[in-house]
Amino acid sequence: MSTITPESAQADPRTAAAPASIELAIGGMTCASCANRIERKLNKLDGVVATVNYATEKARVSYPDGVAPETLVATVEAAGYTATLPPPPAAEAPADGTAGAGEADPTADLRHRLIVSAVLAVPVVVVSMVPAFQFTYWQWLALTLAAPVVVWGAWPFHRAAWLNLRHGAATMDTLVSVGTLAALAWSVYALVFGTAGTPGMVHPFTITVERGSGGGQIYLEVAAGVTVFVLAGRYAEARSKRAAGAALRALLELGAKDVAVLRGGREERVPIARLAVGDRFVVRPGEKIATDGTVEEGTSAVDVSMLTGEPVPVDVGPGADVVGGCVNASGRLVVRATRVGAETRLARIAQLVEDAQSGKAAVQRLADRVSAVFVPVVIAVAVATLGFWLGAGDGAAAAFTAAVAVLIIACPCALGLATPTALLVGTGRGAQLGVLIKGPEVLESTRRIDTVVLDKTGTVTTGRMELAAVHPARGVDRDEALRLAGAVENGSEHPIARAVADAARAAGDLPGVSEFENVAGLGVRGLVSELSGERVVAHAVLVGRPALLADHDITSPPELVEAREAAERAGGTAVVVAWDGQARAVLTVADAVKPTSAEAVRRLRALGLRPVLLTGDNGAAARAVGERVGIDAEDVIADVLPEDKVAVVQRLQGEGRVVAMVGDGINDAAALATADLGLAMGTGTDVAIEASDLTLVRGDLLAVVDAVRLSRRTLATIRGNLFWAFAYNVAAVPIAAIGLLNPMIAGAAMAFSSVFVVTNSLRLRGFRSAVADRV
Repeated sequence: MSTITPESAQADPRTAAAPASIELAIGGMTCASCANRIERKLNKLDGVVATVNYATEKARVSYPDGVAPETLVATVEAAGYTATLPPPPAAEAPADGTAGAGEADPTADLRHRLIVSAVLAVPVVVVSMVPAFQFTYWQWLALTLAAPVVVWGAWPFHRAAWLNLRHGAATMDTLVSVGTLAALAWSVYALVFGTAGTPGMVHPFTITVERGSGGGQIYLEVAAGVTVFVLAGRYAEARSKRAAGAALRALLELGAKDVAVLRGGREERVPIARLAVGDRFVVRPGEKIATDGTVEEGTSAVDVSMLTGEPVPVDVGPGADVVGGCVNASGRLVVRATRVGAETRLARIAQLVEDAQSGKAAVQRLADRVSAVFVPVVIAVAVATLGFWLGAGDGAAAAFTAAVAVLIIACPCALGLATPTALLVGTGRGAQLGVLIKGPEVLESTRRIDTVVLDKTGTVTTGRMELAAVHPARGVDRDEALRLAGAVENGSEHPIARAVADAARAAGDLPGVSEFENVAGLGVRGLVSELSGERVVAHAVLVGRPALLADHDITSPPELVEAREAAERAGGTAVVVAWDGQARAVLTVADAVKPTSAEAVRRLRALGLRPVLLTGDNGAAARAVGERVGIDAEDVIADVLPEDKVAVVQRLQGEGRVVAMVGDGINDAAALATADLGLAMGTGTDVAIEASDLTLVRGDLLAVVDAVRLSRRTLATIRGNLFWAFAYNVAAVPIAAIGLLNPMIAGAAMAFSSVFVVTNSLRLRGFRSAVADRV
């Protein structure tokens, strides 16, 4: 008999029977260091193991029985952030996927701040930088417009800076907050107590270097401009983060929404959530299989490409296992459910994707790395400057002028442009070339990768069955064999049949067929009639597996047997064509290799990357494709299930390799999320695209080469921008520290650094595609 303790009786009903692990929604994080801080706080609790993902804003926590979920929430809140327990089952999204449509947009606040701040900041920048617009009392209008931008617009940065200060850390937020507030505070001082507020004041545009009190100098355009630039970058980042969970939503929507269950001999349509293990349900042609199960009645071809990625459908009959989410291509099936809900194959793949996304460490932003050193140094210099001039007896006004000047000149105007402009130009050029880059963390990954894992079907190959060869027997006309086979196959919806029919139709018109029959799992047969001279000639045609011919006592001559075995050894699918009681030809159908795949593999090697071919197809087909595109046999991994693809990526990572994964299917989604860099073909599924870091709009493997080259070039540009942005600040800080801050020098330094950063970024527009290099 179980015992109910007072603590358990008073616990929240959502968590009274809480599992040993839980996922918390985290709020208030502004950079990767925030995620690390929360993770450290949670892991200090006895028995707690936590992983915090900055990108998805989730914390996955395992905890012992002695720790309540509310304790975890309180620990996160004590660190200065918010945490939310998962909702009770009644509040979870219904199976139809309609929930969530009315959820608040988490990026809305940033978007509002950005729009309002930009509208207010533009006039401030114009009136402050263009002397012709500096009318009487213009400076007071600039203050009126700039103050809300710096105080309200930059509030997320001020709050983050305060949190970082409490924990003894400094990030980009600290630099933005200190710089903008210092610029605003000094501008207010100069306007109220200095000479900047006098009617008719204009910014002096002299290049003389001299000491002064700074009472006539205001920096409102710097404070407002930096706020808008950094807000724009933060908003773009938030938009990207919001899409992190889209892969899981897309996976869940792939399943059937309702199912025809057999009860009492009648079909009853019920929601998928009411389906139980042991229920028998009907799957008609064209419908999705509702859940994992075993076929009890009927035969059909099932399209399993959603899971395996392979284009050849699987023939099923009584006793065969089927997977939920796959499409029934032809016959009516009665299936008994063996797994439902979270136990299904599709649900397990969704869990793999979620685990991979939660476990992937986010790369800390480059600006934060530098800011962690730069900000404390600047603040220390400002304090030292104040102390030095006070000690030198120059008066409080001159001492504070020099100290605040240090903070103002260090305000990251160019730094605010360094990453966004390079990303804007780089991603814009990438979009023109069919490469969509999701963020700066992705660029960091491309620099380090040394291994590229290529999914075969749909990535290296077209993913469509095509006629590869026709092997006629002695004395048989090749065109006649293709025409007769294509005529009969034209009546079937099987992918192999469509490949034969399409090839035959491309060669000429197809004759008529009567008495057509689809022999489940074996092939097709029919009576083909065509005009020969003035009379009609009819042929009884069989197209399919050797077993179909054996059923009609037809044997193949040795040359056709040899042609069929050779085709299968090369990874193709062979079908035999017979008419009028004799085997006449062998047709080989295969997944065609894309024309640019071999060159793409060669270019990847030239970039210092090791290509690995990964597929769920059989070893013969995989090795044949690998040989055609130039991938060594030892780097071809075949017969791999979706779950095993993750294990292959993890094994390569365990060997010390930094792995990029290229795929296009649902079966690739978990591996894409697990890899250090995931690249999804835009011609593939939404799930693969959402789980990846880079999307390749073109279905061309050369786009992978473009993605790696462009990402590396963009990252190099960002690094160069950051170096020069900080270099200009560092060079100007000593001038400010000795009290020689002149508006012209400060303005020129900031303007020139900004112009340099933008110009350097624009060089990315000249990036040439690998396709262009071929011309």
